[in-house]
Amino acid sequence: MIVIKSNIIKTFMLILLSVHFVFAQNIEFKSSNFRSDKEGLKQALKNIKLADEFLQKGNDAILARNDAIKFFEQALFHYLPANRFNPNNIELNVKIGNAYLYSNQKYLAYDFLKKAVSLDEKEQEADPNIHFYYAMSLQLEGKFADAIHQFSIFKKRQKDKKFEPLADFYKKHIQECESAIELSKNLQKVWIDNLALNSPSDDWSPCLSADGELLIFTSNRVNEHLADDYGRFDNEIYFSTLENRKWTTIEAINTLNTEEDDAVGGLSYDGQRLLIYNVENENADVFESKLNGTKWEAPERKMGKAGNSINTTDNETLASYDPKDIKVYYLTDGGYGKNWDIMFSGVMNRERNIWGKGQSAGHEVNTKYHEGSVYLHPDGKTMYFSSQGHNSMGGYDIFVSHVDELGHWGPAQNLGPPINTPYDDLFYSSTASGKVAYISSNRKGGKGGLDIYKLTFWGSEKPQSLDAEEQLIASIANPVKDKTIAQPIMVEERNLTVFKGKILDMITKESVAANISITDNASGKNYISVVSNASTGKFLVSLPSGKNYGIAVSADGYLFHSENFDIAKGETYNLVEKDIELMYIDIGSKIALRNVFFDLGKSIVKEDSYAELDRLVNLMKQLPNLRVELSGHTDNTGSEVLNNRLSQKRAEAVVEYLIRKGISADKLTAKGYGSIAPIESNQTPEGRQNNRRTEFEIIGN
Repeated sequence: MIVIKSNIIKTFMLILLSVHFVFAQNIEFKSSNFRSDKEGLKQALKNIKLADEFLQKGNDAILARNDAIKFFEQALFHYLPANRFNPNNIELNVKIGNAYLYSNQKYLAYDFLKKAVSLDEKEQEADPNIHFYYAMSLQLEGKFADAIHQFSIFKKRQKDKKFEPLADFYKKHIQECESAIELSKNLQKVWIDNLALNSPSDDWSPCLSADGELLIFTSNRVNEHLADDYGRFDNEIYFSTLENRKWTTIEAINTLNTEEDDAVGGLSYDGQRLLIYNVENENADVFESKLNGTKWEAPERKMGKAGNSINTTDNETLASYDPKDIKVYYLTDGGYGKNWDIMFSGVMNRERNIWGKGQSAGHEVNTKYHEGSVYLHPDGKTMYFSSQGHNSMGGYDIFVSHVDELGHWGPAQNLGPPINTPYDDLFYSSTASGKVAYISSNRKGGKGGLDIYKLTFWGSEKPQSLDAEEQLIASIANPVKDKTIAQPIMVEERNLTVFKGKILDMITKESVAANISITDNASGKNYISVVSNASTGKFLVSLPSGKNYGIAVSADGYLFHSENFDIAKGETYNLVEKDIELMYIDIGSKIALRNVFFDLGKSIVKEDSYAELDRLVNLMKQLPNLRVELSGHTDNTGSEVLNNRLSQKRAEAVVEYLIRKGISADKLTAKGYGSIAPIESNQTPEGRQNNRRTEFEIIGN
């Protein structure tokens, strides 16, 4: 994982634009060449000496595969003034190119290294490393064959003893160039746009709500804090909302930002919770913040600090929620060989905040190189992550992996160009439909450093159903070698339904903070639970296809409300918007039990109705004075006599279930109404379906 720091002072950019490549010769930093400005030479040599120390620390860290950006930025801070004094020195241009290659302004390395090569006319005066760094810059420029040629010159010129520490890097860069050539044969069909919210600094880790309307990200742009001695500002967390297809004014989330670096890792799919990481005593841990109305609460450690926790003496940073909310995936530098690996931990006791020991995401995902970010799509079966390994084109590339029936992640597939480049491409975050995603990249052509880019995937437009009445119906229903070159994969449209809206008081229309429980009706098990926003009433849930879901909404003082989704296997993406109005618990209040099911023409309560009826049992036990009527209703199809008889038997079957669960019989009345009380027209299949229902009405309290 790369630790992001601030950019070099913007004025240097203006100087770099004036660089040309028509130079006479290499000019050494010695007094005979600068007799008229000895003081300037003295200061330049001082700057070079200071910069050399940082460059050495940076290169040593790179050889050890550790984070090093801050060292290279510190080196550049001193090298660039010396270069302004004497821009025609081979060694200094190589050093500057070297430093830029490991910064977030990699694209600036090429001009310096090309100039150094042009000054080195005999190809003997400069250190052979000039060809290694020049090859890296050619790789970034997409000149892969030329890069391979320069790498071969480097190997030929460099002495064996000095080549040995770079041998693995040499082989890896060759493989990356070969991968890039192969992957470039199949360009992905996607539009890529640089967002207007980017700054000349680093803008990264975009976290998107499932409906694509909230974006939270990290940036070290100019802020109210003081810059350090090298002009760098600390990272802070920001947000923006989408209105009329444009991101609104950017605002800092002040309750999450401190005087130190703060970074966001993952946003829950409903936009109500946020995973971040903070550094205390030089150790990074994962924290969680919850949205309380319109304010993000002070973050708390998501996993505790010691024992039964992912937070250890290693660094744990960028994290992502699992769609079922029972796991968290995260990055740690405690991986194999002390690399940055992707791990996961499962909840063991949510009330006590106890989580299982971190486990590796598997050898199909983690490599002997660094992994840089992780994101779990709300479809529950797709992981997007970034890695320096596998068949990367260079730097970090974004890969996708799919989970099998046993819960193991499959082979990593490179998303390919133009999503991936030889630069660092990280932090994939997608809408639920999969048609739009956001990434961060320090590729050439951005506004500076890491920028956030929007990906819009091509494909035929498919109409989305927004008719809640059509949707909300009660119905039954071995390790991968790093040299492997795989074909790029197209990001497919997701098979899930997004259900969003607001929870409101039926009378006042004010927002209600309600619990929303999603049940897999086939198994009776809870799929996920979320809470609507206290200030806005907003909620959002994503439901993968292939299941029948019961959705129960409950809040103190209100009758619970139920909906049913029967999403056929393979059904494509749907967006359903509906506001849900809750009724106060009062005489006359009535609700339809949308998740009570019977076989056609029969009156035996099906097992997938039990979760719904158990909610009714709990309500009546909490309010023992309630007296209720359970009523059965049919459509107008068939004999009126048979409909009356069937509806009565169904109402009685529900009452019998409640009595078996401990509810007193004198609190319950069963009544069959047949087809005389429709709530919709019987002229359509959907209307008839909704008229076949069981209702619950308070008749005494």
